[in-house]
Amino acid sequence: MNRPERLTRDHPDRASAPLRLVRPEAAVVAHIDHAAIAHNVRILRRHANAPLLAVVKADGFGHGAVAVARTALAAGAEWLGVATVEEALELRRAGIAAPVLAWLVDPWADLDAAVRARITLSCPNVPTLESVLAATRRTGVAAEVHLEVDTGMARGGAGRYEWSELCRRAAQVQRLGPVTVTGVWSHLGTASTPGWRSVSRPHTAFVAAVQTAREKGLTPTVLHLANTAATLAHPRTAFDLVRCGAGLYGIDTVRGRSHDLRPALRLTTRVTQVRRVAAGVGVSYDHAYVTSRATTLALLPAGYADGVPRALSGGGTVTLAGARRPVVGAVSMDQIIVDVGEAPVHLGDEAVLLGDPAAGEPGIGEWAALAEALPHEILTGIGARVSRRHGGVLR
Repeated sequence: MNRPERLTRDHPDRASAPLRLVRPEAAVVAHIDHAAIAHNVRILRRHANAPLLAVVKADGFGHGAVAVARTALAAGAEWLGVATVEEALELRRAGIAAPVLAWLVDPWADLDAAVRARITLSCPNVPTLESVLAATRRTGVAAEVHLEVDTGMARGGAGRYEWSELCRRAAQVQRLGPVTVTGVWSHLGTASTPGWRSVSRPHTAFVAAVQTAREKGLTPTVLHLANTAATLAHPRTAFDLVRCGAGLYGIDTVRGRSHDLRPALRLTTRVTQVRRVAAGVGVSYDHAYVTSRATTLALLPAGYADGVPRALSGGGTVTLAGARRPVVGAVSMDQIIVDVGEAPVHLGDEAVLLGDPAAGEPGIGEWAALAEALPHEILTGIGARVSRRHGGVLR
């Protein structure tokens, strides 16, 4: 069946010109720049004192996990990292054979499939370790695990009093043969602040935890602590591997510093309605915005279901007709309204919701500040109905 085509104008006088048929496209498109991702990988590798693990969890921060993984590996990453077992299995189903670490592992995950797929599994406690052992016995396939220790975040990993027991039991399990402890790792919660003092305590705790593991008979060969911020600002935390997520996608997480990371996502939509209104017209829900003059309003088919924060209501801008235009009225689930004044705006014109601040477009940091959110939150909140279009893919 032929897909329906949309109408647009291609004529100097677009207001009155006949519409021509063009190929249909999604209402909102996320353009993924793989050249930017490759550039960011190279920047991170330049700062790292160890091999790089590219974090592609949450569908590659909304960019597409499989596509980002391939680009990151082509650009020099040696490992991939995800949160869940299912995310790791997605990479394997796509034919990616590189080492993959899954760290949000629990006894209820599909550990049999993970073991068969040669996923390196993080174990934060004895019950998870025992479940991995059981999976190796059911499948007849050996497993590699990394033990996670909490070094000060009170989040994931074995705490101070559980760590010794986890290492003791891991050494026993390893002697049984099917499970090998190849790594020890932890996460830094304060690395975004420059200066060694911000990471000295967790670094010391990590070194002590590794020593405990060795005293219990373990011989881990892959020690990793550094995230993007630590990779850029605290090279002494690198050990044998650095895990970089945010930096891959152009988010610089070190306060007060810039490292030439490039945004890898550009979010665009198109004008679908244009109307001329008089002064005194209330716009969108509750009429929180009322026009102060006669003006032109353009409707864009993008809203909070697509990841546009409601905080852009009355404060955000988009790039349209060559300039920044204010978002007016409340951001709706599926649409926003832009006041374009006297600018010549027509149906089908492209509007840039998110782009490159260096080109004068709204940036991820701008949205995050308005929404009082993390850039990570903005990127991973871009909705599933937004079409991803990949460009500059490395082979």
